[in-house]
Amino acid sequence: MIDFFIKVKQQLAQNLPFVIYSKPNKKKLIGFFQKNDHLYFAEDFNEIGFVFAPFDGNQMILIPRKESVKWVTELDTFEEKDSFYFPSVENDQAKEDFEALVQKGIEAIEKGLFKKVVLSREEILSVPSFDLVTVFEKLVRAYPTAYVYCWFHPKIGLWMGATPERLLKAKQNKFYTMALAGTQTFNKNLLNVSWGEKEKEEQQHVTDYILDSIKDVTSEVAVSSPYTLKAGNILHIKTDIEGIINEDSNLKEVVSVLHPTPAVCGLPKAVAKDFILKNEGYERQYYTGFFGELNCESTNKEKTKTDLFVNLRCMQIKDKEVHLYMGCGITKDSVPEKEWEESRNKAMTMKRVL
Repeated sequence: MIDFFIKVKQQLAQNLPFVIYSKPNKKKLIGFFQKNDHLYFAEDFNEIGFVFAPFDGNQMILIPRKESVKWVTELDTFEEKDSFYFPSVENDQAKEDFEALVQKGIEAIEKGLFKKVVLSREEILSVPSFDLVTVFEKLVRAYPTAYVYCWFHPKIGLWMGATPERLLKAKQNKFYTMALAGTQTFNKNLLNVSWGEKEKEEQQHVTDYILDSIKDVTSEVAVSSPYTLKAGNILHIKTDIEGIINEDSNLKEVVSVLHPTPAVCGLPKAVAKDFILKNEGYERQYYTGFFGELNCESTNKEKTKTDLFVNLRCMQIKDKEVHLYMGCGITKDSVPEKEWEESRNKAMTMKRVL
């Protein structure tokens, strides 16, 4: 694994694109190391490689398999290393701004503009001695059940994260996705997790929306009962959804109806997205976009596999600063102060590895 990270540092020193990642509950590290600094795009989803897509817009960046060297290595047991401690300091202006944004979202819901909107904020931390490999190792160690990644392109930037939410998994004509909503902090002293009506309703809205969105491009859809998912120190409600992609549909169509999901945007999607773009006050870029393997791991053309995840619990690193992104699902029953606290808890997902 030492050679793997030497390759990462060499790629970064040469200012060449790469992605390294560890998939949920797997013991392997995978890397795609692009051989040039060209900016490639995924256009029809017939490409092979690793895709990195934004929340808004069509600039879906591709690290093509044919233009890259692929490395795979087994995960070692990581040595514990000191973390820089970011104290939980109350930022009065940030708190006031976010609570005002949440209140504006609640008022829009009360006016009937939409049922749900996911509102987020950005927090910037100074990291004068940020070390990519050290932070990535900590992410993998801290979140073994998440999709942990580090993605870099000199013309786009450096992103890292550990996300619990899969957007879509597809192999041949079979697909799997999930509905994920509701948030609470994990308490090891509680034997049973209980969810309030707000969280249950929010999760059901997400499930219903996904099922309605995919009905014209899929068939034989099966849905699980909701259950609790643990992602680091955060709990969510999750529902599994799987089925068959219709013969007259394609992968890009399925992705386009799923993204952005209600878990990162809202319901109805178009109106909620418009509200987000007009009111959040910053550009999400690739936060709440999606990323993952596109038509990879195939032994022949009949057995291609795509595995895409939503870019949550992530950070962007630039100019010796880390930009953290946290979002909360807002419904008619939301309380601005509680949403602020939820966003602070989510920020700790990344802060604990810095």
